[in-house]
Amino acid sequence: MKILQQGAEAVIKLDEDKKVIVKERIKKGYRIKEVDEKIRKLRTRREAKLIKKASEVICAPNIILVDESNKRIIMEFINGKKLSDYLDALKNSLKVCEKIGESVAKLHNSDIIHGDLTTSNMILKGGDVFFVDFGLGYHSHRIEDKAVDLHLLKEALEAKHFNKWGDFWKFVLKGYKKISKDYDKIIERLEKVEKRGRYKH
Repeated sequence: MKILQQGAEAVIKLDEDKKVIVKERIKKGYRIKEVDEKIRKLRTRREAKLIKKASEVICAPNIILVDESNKRIIMEFINGKKLSDYLDALKNSLKVCEKIGESVAKLHNSDIIHGDLTTSNMILKGGDVFFVDFGLGYHSHRIEDKAVDLHLLKEALEAKHFNKWGDFWKFVLKGYKKISKDYDKIIERLEKVEKRGRYKH
């Protein structure tokens, strides 16, 4: 299997024959073995449930198997373009950003917080934007958590797409506003979150 990504929490591999992604949580030697087993098992189960719920409202990979004993999730391989690499060059980049905003709003309407909203975790396939890597995700109905999720996306756009991020963000918000049930409250809280961030520096 080909390693696509090696993170602190998990390794992500591509099985090219079966066209599946295998995400396996890494053992942590600094934790007591039984505690480590339990944590990795719970996080594997939680992420799989979150992906399944997300896939009911947005484009996300289909789960093929949850292997709790080996702390692995086997899921559909989305063979498309990673937006962190391609967004700037797309002719319809603003339309894609609008779709991103719509999808984030659908997640938030379902009380799903992605937790790591970057274009590295978004794949364009055909005309659809697939969201991947829900490892930091969780359920929450709190306006604060949804505002922070958006704030992370804004920061990610600014960092990775610095020449065009202002326009990209405008269109993300345009899409978000079309779908979001709590748009005004979330944007008001987002402004407070951003002020807090500025005061820290």
